[in-house]
Parts: sequence; structure tokens; C-alpha cells
Amino acid sequence: MGVHGQHVPEPPLWQLRDVSKAFPGVQALDAVSLDLHLGEVHALVGENGSGKSTLVKCLAGVHQPDTGTLSHRGKAVRVKDPLAARSYGVATFHQEFSLVPSLTVMENICLGRLPGRGPIVSWAQARRHAQDSLAALEVQVDPDRTVSSLSVAEQQFVEIAKALSQEMSLLILDEPTAALGPYEVERLHEVIRRIAQQGRAILYISHRLDEVMEVADRVSVLKDGRLVESRPSEELSVAEVVRLMVGSDFEEHYPHRPAAGDEPRLEVRGLSSEGGVADVSFTVRRGEVLGLGGIAGAGRTEIARALFGIDQVTAGEVRIDGERVELMSPARAIDAGVALVPEDRKAHGLFFNFAGPENMTIADLAKLLTGPVLRLSAERRSARELARKLRIVGRVMDGSVQFLSGGNQQKVVLARWLFTHVRVLILDEPTHGIDVQAKVEVYHLINELSEAGLAILLISSDFPVLLAMSDRVAVVRDGRIVHIAGRGELTEHGLVEMAAGGVVVA
Repeated sequence: MGVHGQHVPEPPLWQLRDVSKAFPGVQALDAVSLDLHLGEVHALVGENGSGKSTLVKCLAGVHQPDTGTLSHRGKAVRVKDPLAARSYGVATFHQEFSLVPSLTVMENICLGRLPGRGPIVSWAQARRHAQDSLAALEVQVDPDRTVSSLSVAEQQFVEIAKALSQEMSLLILDEPTAALGPYEVERLHEVIRRIAQQGRAILYISHRLDEVMEVADRVSVLKDGRLVESRPSEELSVAEVVRLMVGSDFEEHYPHRPAAGDEPRLEVRGLSSEGGVADVSFTVRRGEVLGLGGIAGAGRTEIARALFGIDQVTAGEVRIDGERVELMSPARAIDAGVALVPEDRKAHGLFFNFAGPENMTIADLAKLLTGPVLRLSAERRSARELARKLRIVGRVMDGSVQFLSGGNQQKVVLARWLFTHVRVLILDEPTHGIDVQAKVEVYHLINELSEAGLAILLISSDFPVLLAMSDRVAVVRDGRIVHIAGRGELTEHGLVEMAAGGVVVA
């Protein structure tokens, strides 16, 4: 059955039978069989490294299976490259953006398919096409804006609009809601249901299991390259899916241990910035986790950017441990003990031309200097100890960090700040795009850091996480804090209502 009980046509649009794919030292897929039906939202879940991305790349023509078959409408086919996949009606929205930052929204949506005759491009037709694609998502984005000027959430919508603009029968969505707030997620889910009802197939990949259960008709679970379960979503619970993914139950999915003391560590008074922060005041005590909640574009990241010295502060003052600090640049912020784990770790948090040790120590190289000489052996010892403490796996000591999983990349960014004398830690979407196991490890690390006396600002669009892991939650709207609620004083629904400008519903 499809969305809202619609009949699912047979045969399947796509059939995978005993598909296997190996890379040096890794069996990425091991005899996976899967059916994708028109009219059905099919969710694919699993930890990082479970084989999800490899399976998607086989359908998208990036990889070819070593063994097994792919069948399209009942006929075995070879999807030899992405162009062949497109000819079969496959459109893919990747977790990593494929947008060109220097081009406009319109140019990105029509990239490779610019309308016109011969070498003459019809820009008016291209603009209408882009506007129609964005209108299908009910997104207000100027087609003439350059992509680099958009927020992460806006770029997500443009990426999805680009995929929807193609003539496709299978839409693959890989982490489409990672940077979206609840209202944007709800709008996207409405579009996904409408696309399925129009007779297309959706393959939906997400680490947000509550969203998976809400939008999917069927859920398939991969673990270590194998399909361990494929059942209608109505037959599964989030807890059961977690157990299937990791092979065990988590006693606590959000294991917060309150550790807030009485002494203020971070005091912000009347803060305004060129980035749109408007007269923001709050206090975070030693060991306290203060959550910043709001919809995409509310100003949460802008508060983080002002405190880390990225956006110029135009008014107000900041005190750390009672001492006034001038956070005029990231360097000054780091010297004051402020650390930021940014929303987009790949673009703003990591140096992909470096291995783990260089990424971990770069914020405080003075620790490793003897005169002008950098002690590389000391750097490696420090990095090895941080990797052990944070349980970072993979070739973190010698290989580029670009080859690590999303969860391990996030741990490398966290390790960088543990190497410094951090007193205030700002976490902007710290579980964005990482698997369930890695998320729980990040939650435990938040507990350890709060118990060590750090003041933590937690920004998350995953409201259940925000409410569960925060001692208090500050609701942000239009660059202002409109309310601060104590633990247990605000429900998820109430937070959404207040963030959107409505009346708080307890």
C-alpha cells in the first residue's frame, strides 16, 4: 500500500536482487535485495557505514554492483553512469550539496538543462522553470540570488527543487531535513507525500527516526552491508528500528545528566550584531546546557557567530567568569575560552587537506612550540589521546579527515576544542548527519563536558533532542530571545508554537 493506503502498482519500479559491492578491505553491500514501488515512500536507515550510501550510488550510476542485478520495471538493466540513471528517471538529492556556490539559484536548478535554442539561452524560461520548482516546495527564494548567499536551510531547498525539476520516477532523498526546522520539515513531508501520490517512488534516507516513521510507508534497515529487516512502518517503532540498526537497545536515547552549578560562567547583556542579533540577554552557569530553539532562520546561528567573533557586535557586553571580554574576532574568542562547533562542519569546521592531528591541534599550536619549532611527536601524542578519549575510529592519524564518517568528523572538531582551554562551548547542530550510535556518544560527551564545568550553548533543529539534553531552553525568533523555559516547562509542541510566533501550548 502507498501513502494514505493507496494501492501500490506491480511490478516494482526497481528491484535489487542479491546486490553486493566491495571496496578494498570493506564489504559495503552483502547480497541486498530490495523493492521500490511507485506511490510508496521507502525509508532506508542504518548507521554510518551500514551501506546506505553505496546502495544509493548503485542506483544513481556512481557505482556498479560486483554481483547481483538491478531491474527497472521488470527488466534487468546496467546503470553504467549518472547519465544512464537519469535516463531511467532517477533523481538524487545528496547529503553533500552538489550546488555551485558562485552561480544563481536559477542557474543551479537548470544546470545542464538550460532552455533555449542552440547556443542562445532563454533566461526568462529558465527563471520560470526555477520559480515553478521552488513553488512546488512553497519556498520563497529569489531565483537570481547566488547560492553562496543562502542559508544552509535555503540551500537544502534549492537542492531538493533541483532534483524535483527533473523528469523522474524515483526521487532519492539523502538526509533532506538535516538542516531544517520543524515547519520546514513538515512542508517537505507534504511535498514528498504529494510526489508519491502522483505515482512516483521515493527512497528516503535519514538519521531522524521520528521523521522516518512519520513519512515512510516502508522501512528497510541496513547493518554492516546487509539488509536485516524490511517492513511496513506501521509495524515498527522507533525503539525497534534503533535495536535493529545497532544490534542492541539504548537504555536512554537522550542520556542527559544535569550538572549545572550556581556560578555564572557566560553572561550576555543586550547583545546585537550586524548578523541580525537584536538585544539578546541570557546567562549560562558552570556545567549548564542552555538550548537555543527556533525555526530555520530565527537567529540561533547568528547568536553563535556573534559570540565567536565572526559577525561584528554592534551593542551589548559579554562576560566570562565575571570578566568582560571583547569578542572582535575568532582568535579573540578562542583566547577568551569560547569554542564553536559550526553547523556545516565540512565547509567551516574541517581542513580536508589535513589528517586528524593537524585538525585537532590547529586552534592552540602554541602548546606544541619549542621556540619556533613545532613538536610533531607531541602533536601526535595529543591527537592519539584525544582520539582514544572520543573513540574516533578510522584512519584519523594519517588519512585525510574527508574519508572519516560524519560522526567521526564531528568528533575531530570537538577534539580541537578539547585541546584548548575552552570555557564556553557552542554546539550548532552537533548531531547533523551522524548516525544513532554517534549521536549517543555526542550526548555522553556533552554530559562529560558539562560535568567538567563548561557552559554549553546547544543549537538543534531536532526539538526532542533539544528539550531532552538542555537544562533550560531559550526560544529564538527574529534574532531575539522571546522566552527562556526551565527543564520540563515546555513541550515540543509548545516550543514549535512559540518559535513560530504563536501562543505557547503547554
